Amino acid sequence: MEAIHKKEGAFAQRKFVDTPVQIFTIWRILSMLTAKENMRETVRGGNPDRFVNQYEAVSILMHPYLLSQPLLKRGMENVVNGWGVTNSFPENVPGAFPVHTPDKIVVKDFENWQDYVHAPSLKFSDELWNVCKDMYAAVDGTKAYKAAFVAPGIFEQVHHLCSMQEALMDYMEYPDEMHDLIKYLTDWELELAEGICSNLHPDAILHHDDWGSELNSFLRPSIFEDFFLEAYQKIYGYYHSHGVELIIHHSDSYCANLLPTMIDMGIDVWQGCMHSNNVPECIAKYGDKISFMGEIDNKQVDFEGWTYADCEKAAVHAMETCGMKHFIPCITQGGPGSLYKGTYQGLWDAIDDYNCKHFGFTKEQLEAQRLPISIMF
Repeated sequence: MEAIHKKEGAFAQRKFVDTPVQIFTIWRILSMLTAKENMRETVRGGNPDRFVNQYEAVSILMHPYLLSQPLLKRGMENVVNGWGVTNSFPENVPGAFPVHTPDKIVVKDFENWQDYVHAPSLKFSDELWNVCKDMYAAVDGTKAYKAAFVAPGIFEQVHHLCSMQEALMDYMEYPDEMHDLIKYLTDWELELAEGICSNLHPDAILHHDDWGSELNSFLRPSIFEDFFLEAYQKIYGYYHSHGVELIIHHSDSYCANLLPTMIDMGIDVWQGCMHSNNVPECIAKYGDKISFMGEIDNKQVDFEGWTYADCEKAAVHAMETCGMKHFIPCITQGGPGSLYKGTYQGLWDAIDDYNCKHFGFTKEQLEAQRLPISIMF
């Protein structure tokens, strides 16, 4: 009988100890934020319950203009798009780029750019719009933002048409003509934005426009502001006023000197912020106005012979130096993917492991709150 009482006492004690743990575990699961909710809290400086894992909360979606253009894959060369720009995508490079041999430059006389630049039509069939609508409808909007993908941006489109060397000189030599060209490109983008918003209703935009190298911006801040502030205020202002919650702007470069202008443009998240920007300092100075997604440069992890240890080292350093609020650890490349197979997945696993270790989640719980991993390239 004494043994029975001892057993019952031990059971009662165990039940008393375990019950709060079980209650906490259940509460933890029920209160866990979806990936989208967690990203919203991160960007707003609220109360995220873990680090956002790269693009886990952003479903990157197409629209008819992109679907109507040639789809470049690695190994393809000299493919002409709707603007007349020739692009190539050689093996072992992160993405396609314009070809600017003399015979392939579109604008051959910048003073008369109107003779060479002819914007492609943005009139698409209902059938093509419906294909895109089905893509958007298939995404669980409680777990991820439905982000329309827009590329190239205004700055990139200028040098795609003219070549980088010529374009940088044209800002100085032909400022009036450059302003006119930028207005022309802006008006085209606004028409594109109208079609996207009225038909697809995204709640985020992933917009590419690379504005610098690893060490500096291509234009000094005053010149950049003069040519591009108004253009992007119009474009991003349109999206914000038509249901888009987050403008995610990709520029994998140094742009710390452009941040005041980027904020005035209406950018919510700067994707691609490289280590050279001193991201912790940027967060401390501007985090209440713009969030940062990056800090893990491709060159840190995306190379032949990479290992999980390389990914873990880079990811942990980014998270522990930048903190959770207004920061998303992410490869700086402008989409979920990498040059060398598996690198993006390696970073994904490293961030998951950190979240499990430090915030008490399991891999299964993380997976339940987001869409399956998607590799874009």
